This record gives sequence, C-alpha cells and structure tokens, in this order.
Amino acid sequence: MLLRKTACAAGLALLTLFTVPAHAASDVAARAGKTLHLFLSTSETGLDPAVASDLASLNLMENIFDPLLRYDYLARPVQLQGNTARGMPTVEDGGRTYIFHLQPGIFFTPDPAFKGQPREVTAQDYVYSLTRLYDPSLKSPWLFLLEDKLVGDAALKTTFSYDTPIAGLQALDKYTLRIRLNGVDPNFLFYLAMPATGVVAREVAEAYPAPGQIGNHPVGTGPFLVKEWKRSDKIVLQANPAFRATVFHTDAKALAALPLDARAIATALEGQRLPLVERIEVRIVEEYQSRMLGFLKGEFDYLEQVPESMTDMVLENGGLKPALAAKGLQLTRFPVLQTYYMWMNMDDPVLGGTSKHKLALRRAIALSYNSREDIALLKKGLALPAQSPLPPNVLGYDKHYRSPVGYDPVLARALLERFGYKAGRDGFRTQPDGTPLILTMHTEPSTVGRLRDELWRRNLNAIGLRVEFKSDKKTEIIKASRLGKVQMFETNWIADFPDGDNFMQLLYGGNVGRANYARFNLPDYNKRYEEAHLLSDTPRRRSLYFDLFQLIHAYTPWVLLTHPISADLQQPWLKNYRRHPVEFTSWRYLDVDPAKGRPAGK
Repeated sequence: MLLRKTACAAGLALLTLFTVPAHAASDVAARAGKTLHLFLSTSETGLDPAVASDLASLNLMENIFDPLLRYDYLARPVQLQGNTARGMPTVEDGGRTYIFHLQPGIFFTPDPAFKGQPREVTAQDYVYSLTRLYDPSLKSPWLFLLEDKLVGDAALKTTFSYDTPIAGLQALDKYTLRIRLNGVDPNFLFYLAMPATGVVAREVAEAYPAPGQIGNHPVGTGPFLVKEWKRSDKIVLQANPAFRATVFHTDAKALAALPLDARAIATALEGQRLPLVERIEVRIVEEYQSRMLGFLKGEFDYLEQVPESMTDMVLENGGLKPALAAKGLQLTRFPVLQTYYMWMNMDDPVLGGTSKHKLALRRAIALSYNSREDIALLKKGLALPAQSPLPPNVLGYDKHYRSPVGYDPVLARALLERFGYKAGRDGFRTQPDGTPLILTMHTEPSTVGRLRDELWRRNLNAIGLRVEFKSDKKTEIIKASRLGKVQMFETNWIADFPDGDNFMQLLYGGNVGRANYARFNLPDYNKRYEEAHLLSDTPRRRSLYFDLFQLIHAYTPWVLLTHPISADLQQPWLKNYRRHPVEFTSWRYLDVDPAKGRPAGK
C-alpha cells in the first residue's frame, strides 16, 4: 500500500533533495559531454502544462516545468517531498488550508518576454499558473483537479479574469502561497506534484497569446530546457545552467531501509548535483519494431515495456536471453499503475441505456472476453487479469476482490437468447426487433491493434455478435469519444497519482465529456463516488469502493481487461535507473558510464 504524506515533519522523508550554494565549475564539468539517448512512443502535442495531456508531452514537461512538490525518487511506498517549496506545506483548518514556503532564488530560463532581466519565481506565479486551468480559452483537461475545490473559484467560472482574486489562492508575500479548499481532499497534494500544476510566467504567456503558442515556447524552471525541437521527430534537452543547485542525499537510517537495488542507486547518487547529464536526445519512435531494434543496436539507453508482440526477441523461459545478458543488458519487471479496459458508450442507441436487453447485451460482451488468451497470446504473460478498475499498489486496491463476471461464452449466448438477440441463418444475431445487429469498435492502426481486433472478433463471433473495426489515431479516437461519437474502444488509464480515486472518477457522471468516455451517469454510482472522493483510504471508503465495483459489474459500461506488468530493459552503460510508479521519467537522476561501452556514434 502506498503512503501519503500531508504535512511537513522533520525526518519523515526517506530521501531528500535539498538546495545548497552554487557548486564550483567541477559540477558542470562532471556532466560535460554526457548524453542520454531516449525515445517516446507517440508524438508530443505542445509543452503547455495547463493544456497538454498526452504522454509524450507530459514526459517532456516533467523535466522543463516545476510543480510545488515532487515524488521522492526511491521511496516505496511513494512519498511526496518539496520541490520548489521548502519541504511539505503547513496544514491548517483540519486539512482545508495549505501554506507553502517557496525557495528563494529560483529563476525561469531566459526568454525575450523578460526583456533581458533575470526572472525569479514568486508565489504569485503559482497563483497565475493554477488560475490558468480555469481559463475558458484554454479548455484545460486538468481543470477537474481544482474545479469547485478552491474557495471562491466560482468567480473564475462566471466572468473569467486573471486579475480576479479568490480566497482559495493567494500569495501572502513574495515566497508564501496559501491554498484554501472548500472541503478536505485527501489527494490534493498529489495534484501539486503533477506537470499540469507546473509554474509558468505570465509575461511568457502574454508574449505568445495565439492559441497553442505558449506550448511552442516552453519557458520553465526545471533541470532541463529545450535546445532543439523538430516536431514529431526529435527533441533535444540541455541541462538548465540556471537550475537551482540540487544535491541528492539519503540519511543512514533511510538508506538501511531501502532494498538492495535502491540502496546501490542511493549510494551512487549521494552528494551529486542534479541533473547528471548535459544533454538528452529524444526521438519519436511510434513503431514497436523500430523501438526494439533501435534499443538492441544501442541507439537508446532504456526501453520501458517491451511490446508484447516482441517479447520472443529478448525473453526466454521467463528471463533475459543469455546472449543479451552476456552483453550486460538488464531486465526488470515492473507492475505498472495501469488498467486496460474496453468501454461501451452508454448513450449509444445499440449498446447504451439501462433496459434489461441492453444490460444483457453488454454483459454478454463482457462474458465473451477471454482474459487467459489475452494474457497468454497478446500480453505474453506480462499482465494480471483485472478484477476491478484498480491496479495493484494504488490506495484502495483489494487483493482479495474477485469480479463476478468471468469468461463464460455459454452463459453469454444464453443471455442473448433470453433477451431477444436471436441468431439468423448466417449465425449472427439480430436486435430484439429483428433489425441487424452490428457492433463498431474503434481501433488503432498498429500491429498490436490488429492483434487485439482479431481477439475481439473471435470472442464476439463465438457468441454470435458481428463486429466491424474502424481504424484511426488514438488522439482522434479520444476526441471523438469525448463527444460521444464512438461506440466501443479498448484503451488504458495510467495513474496520475497513486490513489484509487484517479481510476474511480473515470465512471463518475460529472466527468462525462472528459475522461468518462463510457458516458456512464448512474445516480447510485455518483452518490457513492462523491462520498468516497472525500475520504482517505479508510474502511468506509473501501466499503464504498466495493459497492462501486458491484455497480460496474451490474451495468457493465466497461469490460475490465488487464493490469500490465512491464518488462523493462536497460543498457549496461546506464546508471541509476529505477522506474517510478507515478512520475513519468527519471531523467534528472540518470547517468552514463562511457567505460561500459556505448557503441560509437550512438
């Protein structure tokens, strides 16, 4: 179970990052010439914290922009710590008020918007940056983090202005920020460690006012800045020369409590100033085969989540192939905070609604899903069957819970027969009124997408349901989904923060048109979710979660699929790599050892 930390307390953090006076030139010289070679699996959209929500952009923004808090790199269960804030906030008013004290001397990277003057970060910059989530012109997908939570934020939703003061978001002085909530939100501090709440400068936003333009001019305070950018192809990050002096430290007690692999990393990082490399070259590589072959040629320093269709290239008898191990490559298995599911549009005229025959149709589709075949053939054994929306290791996960809906094609066929979905001469079923029944599932144009299509075709055909597939890019499918124009789609959700609420909100009626792609809006679910949302991981919330799981199984807006186990590979020259359960990247902590033999020219 993961640990939440909600107040500043000396000695509680396992690992700490702290600032010290600027080091000598030797600190910069130590990283000179060191380059990480990485890839992202999809194209970036833009580098605006308030707007971007795609995985590639989030990876990049995490290294360019600074939220108030961040996660301890090695602590497990995960633990928050200060980032631009000096430690954790002071908590008052029973958990409704947070007071943050910013570190002085943090500067934005240079930009013409600053007219040649150094620009220090102040508490007012965080007021501005968080207010941007309310800006109706931005249509921020992250507004749900703050909406109706900050005291007085209704004023921002009626007639929006950046100059409208609200009681919930105030700079008390240059370095002191106060955030006041309408009610207790146990997950609120997690939001303040997300890229979406990273600090931006008002001058920069106003210097590039055209829609999307600030995302083309990222000006942050993080460990790296953008040096080169060829869209959808290559991004080069350079160590930020103005990044505050940040030294890694672990106290002896915390070090002793770490597992051996993490202890070795902590020892290697001890006393080192971050970041450790001068340059990061990031390529966009969308094809699975290109990623795998590029890694095996030494073009990339690590590969997270070996594609299921290519595990035979690197794995043998559950481990790394001996020839690869002999080269010094390393394999680690990582349980991802991620859930795969196939959602069905509850407003769709064929699948949607709560009448008995529509419930029967969705339940039959769920019963047709063969999880063993999916895990064995598509996931190559690197997955667990999903019993609920919650993956292991998030708060609220119940390892003993078992879904009442399993693979049972016989029962699926019986349900369809009983509720009027009769089989025609061709073996495919019609709707209860005798009209043709054709399901349409959106899909991605990739090798894995085609394999998933074939699995679903076999599953659904086996119970007499005809399905057609409509191929498009995932970004376009998601856009159409938010408008209610997609009938069925298999997708996944990766935790934004390590709490079950991040997954349970995906079926909350208030999120229809956002992340609730199924457009599920059930009063019984909404009422229980609203109560659970205000609770930490308590017995009462676990009881509510049980009820919510049962409602999901009863109404079947989702077919629960799998929780992936990632097979991660790293090159022998990469140092300090350890995947974090929540943060997207570990780039600031990584180092390379030229003596371990990176191929020439790679």
